[in-house]
Amino acid sequence: MKVSNAHKVFSIALSFLVLFSTLSLTIEKHFCGDTLIDVAIFSKSEKCSDDISEIDNVSLLKKSCCKDEIDIIEGLSDMTVNSFEDLDVIQQHLLFAYSYTYINLFEDLPNSVVPHKDYSPPILIKDLQVLDETYLI
Repeated sequence: MKVSNAHKVFSIALSFLVLFSTLSLTIEKHFCGDTLIDVAIFSKSEKCSDDISEIDNVSLLKKSCCKDEIDIIEGLSDMTVNSFEDLDVIQQHLLFAYSYTYINLFEDLPNSVVPHKDYSPPILIKDLQVLDETYLI
């Protein structure tokens, strides 16, 4: 059985759809004031200089102007597989009618039979239209 190229492309596209729908990402952003300093997807974002200053062996904490934002994009964790029997009766009838109606739209047309393809035309000795002076207008 031959598998068409459209079938292969459709299968690959569906596999990528499943892959990217289950993918989870964590995006970490570091801001100093209102300025975006660093964005990291698969690693920790780089921080600004430390906010601790030391004067005479006394550590004073400055009020931090920096903030971190973490965006979490969660993918699907459970893939559910439904069967035809899980559908309602009305949905089953609708799916059956739709598939039955449109099943023959994408079939190839039958090859037309040319009955005289193996026969050569007769050899003309004289051009009868010119001899009889009959021309199609």
